[in-house]
Amino acid sequence: MKIGFVSLPLTGHLNPMTALARKLESRGDEVVFIGVPDAEPAVRAANLNFVPFGEKAYPAGSVAKDWGPVAKLHGEEVVRYSCREISPRLLEVALEHLPEKLAETGVEALVIDTIHTFVELVPMSMGIPYVHIWNILHIDLSGATPACLFSSPHETTPEALARNLEGLKTTGEIFAPIVAVAKPYAEKMGLQIDWNDPTATTSKLAVITQTPREFDFPGSPWPAHFHYAGPLHDNEGREPVPFPWDKLTDKPLVYASLGTLVNGLDHVYKTILGAVGRLPGIQAVLSVGKNVNPDDLGPIPSNTIVVRSAPQIELLKRAALCITHAGLNTALEALAQGVPMVAIPIGYDQPGVAARIAYHGVGEFMEVQDLTVEHLSELIQSVLEDPDYRSNAIYFQEVIEETRGLDVAADVIERVFEEYQTENSANDGIEFSHA
Repeated sequence: MKIGFVSLPLTGHLNPMTALARKLESRGDEVVFIGVPDAEPAVRAANLNFVPFGEKAYPAGSVAKDWGPVAKLHGEEVVRYSCREISPRLLEVALEHLPEKLAETGVEALVIDTIHTFVELVPMSMGIPYVHIWNILHIDLSGATPACLFSSPHETTPEALARNLEGLKTTGEIFAPIVAVAKPYAEKMGLQIDWNDPTATTSKLAVITQTPREFDFPGSPWPAHFHYAGPLHDNEGREPVPFPWDKLTDKPLVYASLGTLVNGLDHVYKTILGAVGRLPGIQAVLSVGKNVNPDDLGPIPSNTIVVRSAPQIELLKRAALCITHAGLNTALEALAQGVPMVAIPIGYDQPGVAARIAYHGVGEFMEVQDLTVEHLSELIQSVLEDPDYRSNAIYFQEVIEETRGLDVAADVIERVFEEYQTENSANDGIEFSHA
């Protein structure tokens, strides 16, 4: 079976999706990755076949330009901006060009990045089976736990459940501009969809999250086709990143990064530098990305190395602590190395990840608006000095090693596609029902 992959053209999505694609390819499946041109370098670095679409609308460099303003935002406005200014146009281009690419490549099944919202309308209209992958923290649409856009703690009181439902209402409002693009296409293609049901177009074959079950909040009533896998990374298939390894000392290493997208808030980096500078007994590595000029951050403490990008997994293998934006990939990569965290969630699903970091005792978090040098320095010391944080992180390291998320995800994908193929082998033109 020829399996196509479609992902948002962002590092935090491409890394797990390419790792999963390579896992399937290593098991004998034929794989093709389909995306806008800016996805190509990451896909090629993973040694995967890449087919572009939307070259005129999204020439190389478009992703950095379109997502650039997000870097300076924080809180709810991050996802509001994305759903208002970026995602609708990206969906329009995918709906226009993806059908032709699927036909040209002969793709028989699709693996779709869930947050590339409503791309599934294309395989639905073509009778192609598909599964969804949550590369970010999944959204609990039942209201049993807080939606991942919020850092609310997990509670089961009537007040907390009402708060969760109100959060889901807000989430629906945020995604409304994307729905406005999806509806006309669905009507044009004759698809019958209940738009009052937020799961109406979600795969009924399999929905897979790279969040381990053990790291989630308990109590979500997931359907049988929802699968916890575990981190979709294998430490390979990424573009190489140079680093001055000779500058590392034998002091406990604190690795700090705010990811590759919502990473342009100068004052957050300045606060991190001020906090680690107060702790001469450690060494810090701070990765600032492309949206901040290191020269604008003021004096760099003598115990800190500042770089634009870093070999994250390799540094985490040496780290005693990770200061993170609470992006899911960074959090899972830290836990895979048994590294506790101090989180500063900025936007998207990061508040939900941060809440789980605290809930499971693998670190602490503080909101951006509460960030001070004094408070952050205290949190860093607290997590470094309390062995329970490290012990809890090591527990998750063992869980991740035993679960083998890539294998779990690949097993589910192969099984459901094979079952679908078998069930429909006598009806070549059967419409893929999504009622």
